Amino acid sequence: MSRAVLFATDLSAENRVAFARAVRLAHEGGVQLDALHVLDEHLPRRVLHTLETAVVEDIAAILTDLREDYALPEPKTLLKTVAGSAYAEIIREAHERDAQLIVLGVHRKRGQPDLVAGTTLMRVLRGAPCPVVVASQLPTQDWNNILVPIDFSLTARHTLREALTRFPDAKLTLLHAWNLPGERELGSFSHYAKWREHEVARLRSHLEHEVNLLMEELAGVPEVELLLEQGEPCEVLMRHIRRDTPDLVIMGSRSQLNHHSHITATLLAEPHCDLMLCRAW
Repeated sequence: MSRAVLFATDLSAENRVAFARAVRLAHEGGVQLDALHVLDEHLPRRVLHTLETAVVEDIAAILTDLREDYALPEPKTLLKTVAGSAYAEIIREAHERDAQLIVLGVHRKRGQPDLVAGTTLMRVLRGAPCPVVVASQLPTQDWNNILVPIDFSLTARHTLREALTRFPDAKLTLLHAWNLPGERELGSFSHYAKWREHEVARLRSHLEHEVNLLMEELAGVPEVELLLEQGEPCEVLMRHIRRDTPDLVIMGSRSQLNHHSHITATLLAEPHCDLMLCRAW
């Protein structure tokens, strides 16, 4: 068993920055980079054999070009092809290799969240046994400013733990979107304003308590900033990303599945930064 960084490539130009990010992550983590391409299992066997050789040669050539273009070091690397269903083979390979991370490129249909839902990318995000990085930014950009959307779910606790453990030197901003009942109907009444202020303070206290519990378990982690913003979670998150442009957003992959899939699809359709999706537990 290895603890490799698994990169799944489709050999497209859009995939290049993700490939370069995978090279950097593998080197910095001191682990092997497994570069995988999934072939169509319905092709004739003789065609598959010919394609396997050509694809491995193409991956090796791209890797050489990327290392030269971005001045990247060379990690230990395994180049591999398999035949099958793309998302299933990526997930299977991640299990077999005991991958610590999967790196993927962004979906090509920018600005169209509805087209992301059934893609290989979303299927891998839902079924991956380890965190998945969807890389769209230059690999030379450090992940110094990291945004972590949080709530009171088990998924959020696990995601925050991953962020604190993996990035002990980064600046972490924790973002919670909130709404209170009666805001539209009673917002102009003074007694409601006092109740609202009390409830927001109580919410902040609860969240700070959750964060402090995790901070106490982990040594040498950075200080974090907690932000509470009013609105629907997807709107709050996208507004913050457009305004402050973090280097990386880390979030859970299975909290409130349908609602959460919409947020993920929106992020992938409009990639202002790199994204890491963590499993729910």
